[in-house]
Amino acid sequence: MASKLQQLQSKACQATQFVSKHGTTYYKQMLEQNKQYVKEPPTVETCNELAKQLFYTRLASIPGRTESFWKEIDYVKNMWKHRQELKVEDAGIAALFGIECFAWFCAGEIIGRGFTFTGYYP
Repeated sequence: MASKLQQLQSKACQATQFVSKHGTTYYKQMLEQNKQYVKEPPTVETCNELAKQLFYTRLASIPGRTESFWKEIDYVKNMWKHRQELKVEDAGIAALFGIECFAWFCAGEIIGRGFTFTGYYP
């Protein structure tokens, strides 16, 4: 166990040395490659303005998203009306989607309880 700890410490030390030696170069290279995305001047005020723009742009996109949602609901209603013509593939996709939603719900419940399966809080 002690030898594994020493190995881990030595690898961490090597990683730290590598980052301290090459981190600045990588940072500058990454900024240079992505300079078209940098808003000038790069200040806190600019970041706050961009955050507000993102927020209000997303608010403005709600009507389009709502319209898409209702189109999807209409499609599902239409499929339900014509369920006799439903193919096995479509039913399988719907079943997998339902199972996935249920699995995400269960995972969320487990995470919300602090990764306990019984709900017991010590």
